[in-house]
Amino acid sequence: MAATADASRSETRTDARPGDGRDETRNERADRNWNEVLQELRVLQTGTQILTGFLLALAFQPAFADLSGGQRVFYLVLVVLAALSAIIALAPVALHRRLFRRGEKPLTVAYGHAALLTALVTVSALTVGVVAFVFDIVVGETAAWIAAAVLAVVIALLWLALPAAMRGRRGGSR
Repeated sequence: MAATADASRSETRTDARPGDGRDETRNERADRNWNEVLQELRVLQTGTQILTGFLLALAFQPAFADLSGGQRVFYLVLVVLAALSAIIALAPVALHRRLFRRGEKPLTVAYGHAALLTALVTVSALTVGVVAFVFDIVVGETAAWIAAAVLAVVIALLWLALPAAMRGRRGGSR
């Protein structure tokens, strides 16, 4: 009996990814990865909520009536982007609720990862758009395009190029 218990215990302690410097089971890895995804979602959601609040407050400002038709359309596109980013960022939490205690944590983590990447793309477009919108209102259309381009380059450098370079430097096997 004791030998059977020891054998089953050793099977559950099988390292999920031997050689990576961690000694964790598949479930422990999934739990750790889920906690990391949740922490990243919290950070992302806070920024999204701030941008959304800013956008929603704009419609109730007296100067809003002075916007051109194109600026109003741009504003509404930004509001939709803000709503989409919040919905996408909350989707992994909704999935987790639906799959809770069903042994699907690795699936939930994979879905959370994909949703988080999608939310980052949406939030980056939202951030660039909000700044361009403000520049358009305050300075003009040319300044808005310049600000949007500069921010898009900064996002591409910090969110894409730098991580790719760091992965390449380390061998990037994952």
